[in-house]
Amino acid sequence: MSTYRTIAEPACIEPPKIKGSRFIASVAFAGTEEEARAHVASVRKQHHAARHVCWAFRVGDAGEHCRSSDDGEPGGSAGRPILTAIEGVDVTYVAVAVVRYYGGTKLGVGGLVRAYGGAAQEGLAVAGVHVVVPTRAVTVSVPYDSMGAFETFCVREGVARPEGAYGQAVTFVFAVPEQEAEDFGARLVEASAGRIGVEVADESEVAAR
Repeated sequence: MSTYRTIAEPACIEPPKIKGSRFIASVAFAGTEEEARAHVASVRKQHHAARHVCWAFRVGDAGEHCRSSDDGEPGGSAGRPILTAIEGVDVTYVAVAVVRYYGGTKLGVGGLVRAYGGAAQEGLAVAGVHVVVPTRAVTVSVPYDSMGAFETFCVREGVARPEGAYGQAVTFVFAVPEQEAEDFGARLVEASAGRIGVEVADESEVAAR
């Protein structure tokens, strides 16, 4: 599991009409291809009167699974420009559907590329970017007479102390970026002369940094 970029929030925007045609971009999270296709189906149902609902999605930590559709527009004039907009901001786990209500005037392939790609870009700009970092849970057991050393360590490292569970010792669980977890635990043990117990989880979790 690796760090990746995705959207910060879903978004739906409608830029100004282009020669009478309306373009509406709907941007959503999509953890899988099935979720991406479900988003497109939902947009299509909502805009059942629209002539075209073109779309693209990108999923996987490295964005390795990509698909797009022109939905009846000339080949390469809609789905590919939407996917290019997604790739341009380097986000993954996202689906973008762009609805077109035909305004009576043909735009030509170049005009369609600009319209669909532009709508997707505007929607993604509104959605924003969020960096996701996989973490490991580091469970720390602090004897009461070592709380001073623990507090000093937290201040020096610039880490926020999580809520503690009080028993024979005080237990804290930190969410530490995966690549830093082992070293974080080792530094804490060293700072307490071995008095603080540390356990690093074997598996990582996805958490926002």
